[in-house]
This record gives sequence, C-alpha cells and structure tokens, in this order.
Amino acid sequence: MYRSIGRPAGRYAAAHLLFAAVLAGAVAVRIMAARGYPSLLWGGDSYGYLDAANKFRPHIGRPSGYSVFLAALGPFEDFRAVVFAQAALGVAAGAMVYALVWRAARRAWPRWIWLPGLLAAPASVPMLYDGNLIQAEHMMLADSLFTFLLVAAVTVVLWGERTPWWAGAVAGLLTSFAALTRLAGLPLLGLIVLAMLLRRPGWRRAVASVAAAVVMFAVPFGAYMNWFSGHWGGFALTKADKVWLYGRTVDFADCAKLNPPPELIVMCPKPASDPRIAPAFRALWTQDSPFTYIPGGIYGDEGNQKAGEFADLAIKKQFGDYVGVIVRDTLRAFESGREPYPTPWTEENTRFPAGEAWSDDQQLLAEKYGAHGRGTVVEPHAAWIRGYHDRWFTPGPALAGLLVVGLAGVLIRLRPRSGFGGAVLLPWSMAAALVVIPAATADFDYRYLPPAVPFACLAAVLALIPGAARTRPAAAAPAVPADEPADDEPDESDESDESGKKVSL
Repeated sequence: MYRSIGRPAGRYAAAHLLFAAVLAGAVAVRIMAARGYPSLLWGGDSYGYLDAANKFRPHIGRPSGYSVFLAALGPFEDFRAVVFAQAALGVAAGAMVYALVWRAARRAWPRWIWLPGLLAAPASVPMLYDGNLIQAEHMMLADSLFTFLLVAAVTVVLWGERTPWWAGAVAGLLTSFAALTRLAGLPLLGLIVLAMLLRRPGWRRAVASVAAAVVMFAVPFGAYMNWFSGHWGGFALTKADKVWLYGRTVDFADCAKLNPPPELIVMCPKPASDPRIAPAFRALWTQDSPFTYIPGGIYGDEGNQKAGEFADLAIKKQFGDYVGVIVRDTLRAFESGREPYPTPWTEENTRFPAGEAWSDDQQLLAEKYGAHGRGTVVEPHAAWIRGYHDRWFTPGPALAGLLVVGLAGVLIRLRPRSGFGGAVLLPWSMAAALVVIPAATADFDYRYLPPAVPFACLAAVLALIPGAARTRPAAAAPAVPADEPADDEPDESDESDESGKKVSL
C-alpha cells in the first residue's frame, strides 16, 4: 500500500522540482534586497498613506485600502515587517500564476506529468524575478498589494472551468479590495463579470456568480464610503475624484478652442515654467497649478467641481486629441528605454536609490508609526540589488510581445464553444486595462506598468495551451497494473457537461 501511494506522490513532487528551484531563487533575491534595503522607501504618495494609517482615517484625496494594510501591520512597529509582508505577497502572486498555468496544462495533457511544470515555471518568472516588481515591494505605496489582490481574483475565477457563486463572491471581494487600494481597479470588476458570463456555466449559475460578485464588491465599498463620510462629509471615495481626469486633459486642452465659461478660465493650462515636468503633474502639484487660486485647493469641493467641468468640456470638444494622448502614452509603455517622465524625480522613485535620507517630516511620521531610523542602506547588498534591477526586468518590447501572443490566443478562441477567448481573455484584458487605464484617466507613470506584467505573461502562456481534453470512456481506457501508477490520475474536480459525458478539468 505504501508503495502504491509513495510512487505517485514522489512523481507528483518531482514534477514541481523546477518551480521549487525558481521559487527558492526568488526568495533569495528578496532576502538580498531586504538586507540591502531593510526599511521601506518613500514615494510621492507615501506621506499621505502613512499619515492616514497613523490617524486611521481615510485619505481625503485617494482610497486608503493601503493605509488600512499599514495600520494592520502597525503593532509590529517596524517597517521591516511591511517589507516582509509585501515580499510575501509578491511570492504568493507568483505561486498563483504557476498554479493556474500548471492546472491548465495538466488538464490539456493529463498523461504528461512533466510538461505542465515546464510551461508553468517560466510563466511565474516575471512575477517572481522582475526587478520593478521587487522594487515596488520596498516602496511605501499600494502597488504590490494591488497586484496581489488582482492576481488572487483572477486565480479564483479561472481555477475551475466554471465559476460557482461562492467563487464569484470571493473574486468580487478581492476586486473590491483592489479598487479601494487603487482607483484603477474600479473598472476591472467589469472584466471579472464578463469572464464569468462567457464561461458557459448556464444562465442560472452565471446570474448567481455575477450577483455574488457584484454584491461582495459593493459591500466593502459601501462600508468605506460610510467611513469616509464620517470623517470628511459626503458619501464618496475621495474629495478629488475628478481632479485626476482634469490632469489628463491639460495635456491637450486648448482654451482658444474650448472657449470655456468665465468661471472655468482659471483651469486653462499655463505655460510651462519647467519643461522637465509633465503637464498633468504641473497642473496638480506645482506653483503653476490653478488649485492654488481656488478656495480649498486640490481637495476642496470647488476645485473638484471645476476640474470635472473643465475635463468634460475638453473631452467633448477635443475628443480626437484626448484619444491621441491615450494612444501616445499607451505606446510609451512599450518603448525599450525610459525617459524622465512625468518628472525626473518621480522616475527615480521607481529605482533602488544609492542612498536614502528621510526628511524631518518623514522621520516624525515614521516615529508615530513606531518605525525608527532614516532609511539605512546596507552595502554591498544594496549595490547588488541595484545591479540586479538594472539587468532583470520586463522591458517594454517584451511586454508588447506578451500582449500580442495573448491577443492571438484570444482571437483563436473567439467562438462560443471556447467561451469567447477562453481562459486567456481575462488575464489578457486585465493586462491591457492596466496599461490603458492610467493613460486614459490620469497620466503615464512607469510605476503603473509592473502590475500588468504577470497578467500579460499568464495570458501568453495560456494561449499556448489547448482546451481541456476529454477523458476516454472507461471501457476504452488502457488497463494499468496495480503496482504501476497511472500518469493521468482523475482530477477531483471532474464535472459533467450537458451531454452527461465526463470532462477532465
């Protein structure tokens, strides 16, 4: 008996040896990064996130899911705990990418136990080894948490050939948490819902799954907006929901064409005082910002209203120009090099610094959290991870190539029998949306690109895997001696299709 159990278990474990090596290497890289940079690195939004965590109240200008995450780790009173937690989220997301590809390949080739690992392990490499994603794990920013939540949501939806109602509920909840971490996650619920509807589960199951997803998406949103209302007034997510789109429109808005009403003239773009600064950044965060002349500033009700009215006017009257900047900044994501955009210092924030010094305000805020020190950088480990980051990342052309392969996989499966894109559609549309949404609603920033990488890679590898293979009828199955384990052991999740035949998942 022990032999009959041990041999299949050993073969199953051996099939994952390649991923075990990949995983060990990914952990080793993160250990080296943590030794070189034991504390968190500050970005432009870090102060607001940490201040909201210390006061445990929503930030007035952006969703504060990440602040809640920081507050939950507050009892450790150490930024190293946050670094560890974010690194663990990155490793877990890589493991989920591996599991999805391995499961799909195992369904497609049930007799080839070694083949799934040969596809799935490389699919996880970008998530586990991309220097940009590892650097994001060291930033006091929402990106690593946001990426993990979306990967988890996609994993829940794609795990089975059908999505039961409880899986829809979990996916909706995870997507809601992602949207409360970064507003870019808000429209992604539509992709989750579409994927569940197209997976041919039968209309009753589809309605149940979608309803569960929508309800569980709405519950955290309602709770958050009630929390926000208690502190800032108004049942909303932020006081600046229209400001970011205004920043997008100043890149092309021409008031000579718009002829705005007198109360909106103050919102017209001003000549650049520093050509190194992108128009959106200049209009929101510099002395050239119109919000310096509006009562309440960028987070005031009047400023938000004027920003929304001006953005609506600009998009309606210069729609072609609006589409043009979206296309321009989307294509910027696929360039081989990097330019100092939107400013030289924000682009530098996407790299490990040679030295780290906190300002007095940052130091004071960190001490309120319980963290001490001024951003110690430990050599030579820091130099090693900086060199690693310079060499190991997903360049723009590679991201474009992954998206092209994924798109080809969607088009090949673009028929009802394959679920209008099959399992490839959801990760591919996630990757494409994560590239396009910032370009359409705010501005291009290199820190917004890494979350798209695991989805683009997942879509490209799934595109290479055919649909799940049907098992043979029992009478036609070859006999297997009792002491010889079969490679194609039945999956516990086998279900029947409409004809009553068994479908191997």
